[in-house]
Amino acid sequence: MTPPDLLEFERRHPGHPPGKETRIIQELGISPPRYYQLLLRAATSPEGIASDAMTARWVRERSARRAAARERRIA
Repeated sequence: MTPPDLLEFERRHPGHPPGKETRIIQELGISPPRYYQLLLRAATSPEGIASDAMTARWVRERSARRAAARERRIA
């Protein structure tokens, strides 16, 4: 599974629509937590950015927002 493959999947299924976790397991054959780990790695890789810059940026920004929210809850 390449960074472009992961970003294409995320582009087709943005956010957390109903059934996305099932699609991740069935179509990609990995667990949802592993998908999100690989997706962030894809969004920060040169190959991923070159293949779909807009989706990569959206994924990175979403990740940064969630990290900031976690920090606020911890602090």
